[in-house]
Amino acid sequence: MSKTRTGTTNRFVAYGWSLLLGLSAAGGMSAQDGAKPPARFVDHSLLIAPEYPCTWPSHPFPRFAIVHQRKIGPESAYNVDSLLIDGNTGTQLDVPPHSVARPDLKREKSGPLGLAYTDKIEAWQFGGEACVVDVRDLLDKAPKGVSPLVKPEHVTRFEQQHRKVRFGDVVLFRSDYSDTYYRPLPEGRRFIADILDRKAPGYPDPDPDCMELLGQRGVRALGTDSASMGPLPDLAEPTHYAGLKYGMIWTEGATNLRELPATGAFYCFLGPKHEGGPYGEGRAFSIVGGELPKRLIESCRNKRAVDLSPTLSSKLPLTSPGHGTGNHRQVYLKVDFLYAKYLDLWHHGHLMDAMAGTHLVPPAYALPDSNEPVGYEPDVRGWLEEYEKKYGRRGSSKMTTEKVPLAWTCGDARVIDVRGLIGTTKQRDWPASPEITAEHIQSYERTTRELRAGDVVIFRTGHTDKHLKPEPADTGMWLDPLAGKTEGWPAPGPDAIVYLKEKGIRCVATDAPDLGGVDPRRALMTYWALGSREMVGVEMLVNVDKIPATGAYFLFAAVKVRNCHGGPGRAIVLH
Repeated sequence: MSKTRTGTTNRFVAYGWSLLLGLSAAGGMSAQDGAKPPARFVDHSLLIAPEYPCTWPSHPFPRFAIVHQRKIGPESAYNVDSLLIDGNTGTQLDVPPHSVARPDLKREKSGPLGLAYTDKIEAWQFGGEACVVDVRDLLDKAPKGVSPLVKPEHVTRFEQQHRKVRFGDVVLFRSDYSDTYYRPLPEGRRFIADILDRKAPGYPDPDPDCMELLGQRGVRALGTDSASMGPLPDLAEPTHYAGLKYGMIWTEGATNLRELPATGAFYCFLGPKHEGGPYGEGRAFSIVGGELPKRLIESCRNKRAVDLSPTLSSKLPLTSPGHGTGNHRQVYLKVDFLYAKYLDLWHHGHLMDAMAGTHLVPPAYALPDSNEPVGYEPDVRGWLEEYEKKYGRRGSSKMTTEKVPLAWTCGDARVIDVRGLIGTTKQRDWPASPEITAEHIQSYERTTRELRAGDVVIFRTGHTDKHLKPEPADTGMWLDPLAGKTEGWPAPGPDAIVYLKEKGIRCVATDAPDLGGVDPRRALMTYWALGSREMVGVEMLVNVDKIPATGAYFLFAAVKVRNCHGGPGRAIVLH
């Protein structure tokens, strides 16, 4: 589909969407002499920040914005952010409805895949074995405003050197374009804007024949380190349709592909699950070395995956209404900005709290960025004094979302069922949440096996599966528990967090709205305990009951937004 607006933009603006994810960090144990190297995580995502060319630069595509709505101090114990972001921001994902029309439209390009939005793609398709097709010889080898074309022979050259590509592979076109040209503005205009203005050669991209070859090979996931998968000036839409009609999805704006071997690495893209999204922002990363990549590749190839994230929709209670009037978080809003007549859909972005849906809780969420005294309001000052007497210094942190290593939010899934705690509080004490204690975790360990460093602990409460519903059935999610009309969801107290840290756990997740619960004092202590021990949380999961008891690997990644104190993302399990 084209970004062109009839009568207003030239053919060089004939295209305009994209997205994907990543971040590098070491993982696994030290390699022994003669043993395979340990698994390590490689980030393939562009940093999203206002001074970078992270959005499509043509009118009327919106510019990215992060708003630090509340900072730790007298009015808030937390750093709270909201985002204005559209799916063409940073590393991004395209899915079939980007070019395939809905079947009910009965158009030449109509088909069932016109309904395969970002919230409908099955979790197994987001990952696979990376097959890196080296096309660096094409970089800048074209006239200004024109993309050098990746041809079928580039794929067959790869196949002659390695093996044939097939179903379960993620074919990645490596030109080093984003590594070379993704820079802060104004230098960053070279990334997209200078091409559209015919001041620089275009980014390398596959032509329709190359897409046809890959589609016939059974490949259903691609990636490019160019700004888009659409060659300029006039092959963007033909190339898109040639691949998307096969049910492909792909990453646009990947980076750091040089860190990958030609084959053998596990590649994955995870991004927020927007309702009706034909594309979306996200995070791309790979796992290289050791036995883990092979295990995850086989899971994807055999379609063994569980999606753990709810669909993001303005109809659902995705963000907290807060304790008391005026303390609510930014509600999730869809922002339409450009109508695509052929597809009968709107290009859209979102205004959203950084903790809408499944999201990351980084240390900097509840910790100030320095050890200077904080002017908390009186109640919070008292809670801090109480906390530090028992748990030690609260401390500070500059670890916002983009600084959290991906290895921290991925690992063997350990699901602890805490539904037995439901109904254990007394109504006179509401608002209150049943507290998950270290003893509950130890009881789980006695019946299974002890927790190990690198595991991801997931608390199964059943709350989100039961209560994430549209009006008028939406009050059970947040409103009633916070108001003390019903019991809150089970949540870990600071003692449980301290115990998990002693076991080497970095990431704690829940299928409840948050890890804090409905008592603001106890919640803040839990978040202080997480942050001060350099632990992170993943909140608001669904389908935790579908995670196998053994052999399940948890993967979560948040959008790589600079200085963000939350982080929307997607969680899946491969097994």
